[in-house]
Amino acid sequence: MAQSAHLEQTIAEPLAFEGVGLHSGAPVTMRLLPAPAGSGIVFRRTDLDNFEIPAIGRNVAKVSYATSLMRQGVLISTTEHLLSALIGMGVDNVIVELDNLELPILDGSALPYVEAILSAGIRTQRRRREHLRVLRAVEVREGNKFIGVYPGSGYSIQYTIEFPAPIGQQSAMVDLAAETYGTLIAPARTFGYKADEQRLRDMGLIRGAGPENAIILGKRGPENGPLRFSDEYVRHKVLDLIGDLALAGRRIEGHVVAERAGHAMHTALVSRLLKDRSAWELARVPVESGDGGELAGAETDVVSFARPALQGA
Repeated sequence: MAQSAHLEQTIAEPLAFEGVGLHSGAPVTMRLLPAPAGSGIVFRRTDLDNFEIPAIGRNVAKVSYATSLMRQGVLISTTEHLLSALIGMGVDNVIVELDNLELPILDGSALPYVEAILSAGIRTQRRRREHLRVLRAVEVREGNKFIGVYPGSGYSIQYTIEFPAPIGQQSAMVDLAAETYGTLIAPARTFGYKADEQRLRDMGLIRGAGPENAIILGKRGPENGPLRFSDEYVRHKVLDLIGDLALAGRRIEGHVVAERAGHAMHTALVSRLLKDRSAWELARVPVESGDGGELAGAETDVVSFARPALQGA
């Protein structure tokens, strides 16, 4: 995925998606629209007079089996897969229009978003990109669950999960600077145990879940295999984490370690990090030699389009 690392980016053309919400089961139509430099990622409820909710930490609402945003009583649910795709593909600014409260689950991964973004193209903008550079460790612990972020160059994630059989323990290490998000992380699907299905449905959850959008785990393994990766489960947790950490408002520059964490701990880390102003700074990405540094202070778009192909795994 070729991208101008030091300049902000948006999508080159509008994108449209239709589907059902994973938990609500409600039909939803969603559009992604190019957005001006400096605007970030903003959700817009077209069914509620275009009410807008920026994808930032202070708008995080109830978090359990999905990440939700709320402002003035208006809800946006299950944001993590789309946010993950946008961060993973280097898209800084976009407006997300939807006509219901929950984003479509699509195939349970971020791959449909990645493919659509690559098809539309990515437009470079004349505004220097800022990262949230971690200056010192920030950690969240809860029993044997843990997540922390530490100073480091680039953006790397180390994640360990431990679930009942047939998953067990899995670990993954991902370097987002390697630009392999589209092939190594985006295709990993959400998953759940068949034995938990009725309990979750009784709680008003997973009403839109099915074998077409989630890995269904029986006692012996996936009932709707094959897996896309042998360690697809931990890769999906990395996918979720990237999306949840997008709520910091900018891409993180640092090293993240997570063990047995989930949405609640992911967003708790965002909250703790943002509240501790001594733990981070906003840092502009260095301009590479011959990369057009004279454009760095301007706010209008560069008339150039990137239509990259997915890298090989």
